[in-house]
Amino acid sequence: MQPLGKLRLGVNIDHVATVRNARGSAYPDPVRAAQLAEEAGADGITAHLREDRRHISDEDIARLAETLTVPLNFEMAATEEMQAIALRHRPHAVCLVPEKREERTTEGGLEVAREENKLAHFIAPLADAGCRVSIFIAADRRQIEAAARIGAAVVELHTGAYCDFHAEGKSEERDAELERMREMASFAHSLGLEVHAGHGLTYDTVQPVAAFPEVMELNIGHFLIGEAIFLGLKPAIARMRELMDEARS
Repeated sequence: MQPLGKLRLGVNIDHVATVRNARGSAYPDPVRAAQLAEEAGADGITAHLREDRRHISDEDIARLAETLTVPLNFEMAATEEMQAIALRHRPHAVCLVPEKREERTTEGGLEVAREENKLAHFIAPLADAGCRVSIFIAADRRQIEAAARIGAAVVELHTGAYCDFHAEGKSEERDAELERMREMASFAHSLGLEVHAGHGLTYDTVQPVAAFPEVMELNIGHFLIGEAIFLGLKPAIARMRELMDEARS
């Protein structure tokens, strides 16, 4: 199968804000990081405004919406508060993610099938406002079918389990998870959904996922911000872009 188009890279800048907030100062500025990411070849910027505001702030979202020249992917929980913020700023994309206060990061995909009616009503005004609605889910047929039924434009497949198996040296489990993601990417595409992927991807794990022809965008953050400590943000992003392009070709 031939690739369906250029593979886009969305850079998540949440953890620039994490470092900033550790000192309670204005530095480092996640908006500056977003601008540098654009210059390095990012096709979009992802930012997750959590309910507890542990990293990205409301002001960050407002500044990103005002200054970015590439699309903003606004990650958020499916709450009335976040819906109102999204409707105020009308970002290019809204990605609904599960959120628990005690978790360190998003631990799994959104449960769509059990909340189908609620989520269908929740995303309707976002879509009407011109936001592309994405649902962050596990590579699971039931969740993908539900995402299609509620009218989502995009599903983002959670790559965390695959990356964890790789880090733990569990090659059999890693390969099985990779094959499951491959099958579900194809299935989601067959339903008319645009397919994205992300969570935990590194230089060592990105290429097998980038090679899926149905995947149109990868969203990567924590690893790139970590590598920026050693390489600088632009070189870290440029290397990821290079590996993605190699896999796609």
